[in-house]
Amino acid sequence: MIDPDGAPLLSLGDATAPMYPRSSLKPAQAAGMLRCGLELPAADLALAAASHSGEADHVRRVGELLARYSLTEDDLRCPPDLPLGAEARRGVSVERRIAMNCSGKHAAMLATCVINGWSTADYLDPKHPLQVAIAETVVELAGEPLSNTAVDGCGAPLFAISLTGLARVFQRLVGTPVGDAMHEHPWLVAGTDREDTRLMGAVPGLISKIGAEGVFAFALPDGHAAAIKIADGADRPRLPIATGLLSRLGVEGVSDLAEIPVLGGGEPVGAVRLIPGALD
Repeated sequence: MIDPDGAPLLSLGDATAPMYPRSSLKPAQAAGMLRCGLELPAADLALAAASHSGEADHVRRVGELLARYSLTEDDLRCPPDLPLGAEARRGVSVERRIAMNCSGKHAAMLATCVINGWSTADYLDPKHPLQVAIAETVVELAGEPLSNTAVDGCGAPLFAISLTGLARVFQRLVGTPVGDAMHEHPWLVAGTDREDTRLMGAVPGLISKIGAEGVFAFALPDGHAAAIKIADGADRPRLPIATGLLSRLGVEGVSDLAEIPVLGGGEPVGAVRLIPGALD
């Protein structure tokens, strides 16, 4: 966790070691697209930074974004998938690219290529002008060079930075078009009862974004920011740790998010919660 001046406030483990932020880096990728000339309404910009659940309105909006630039679902290069969550999957039996949680980002990447006259078939190539520009934006926002470039689950380039660098990214996105769009449309960033939806809805001005393998990052309007990576890749501890950090900063209204229920036979039998003193 860093203070408004960027100085470390709390560090558990090695916060300077390279790691893969996974989808927590999507807001930075969206910022890179804006620097390439992409112009989107706030709702679509939130979708560009999203790991959406693939609910009906998510899919509809991605389709409309593609159509606006004379693109179709076939132009997407993210893998086909089902929506996230049992409720969103109800009645859906066919995997589709547009239902994949990263389709908003991919649609925005394609739109950025169209307006710049860049090729769309190879937009995921790390050497493509789009991805080069996005990488430059990540470096600037993180305040450090990339440690490595790999491939994310959706097929897009995945940039390795430190947890401290990821916290800086979120700190610098507060008050920008991307940060404002995320907070204005948290449901589009995630979906019904998802972590980001709940946290951004509970804390005025906060922006947050989960990532696979236990990654979570957030920033407050006052400049405090934090990045979390669970070493074993588990997701359940993310929200309790985030709420613990926010409580440490004096943020109210997050106590209802501090526990994650553990189910047995479909019924609550326990909870994942932060151990008192764990952040001391």
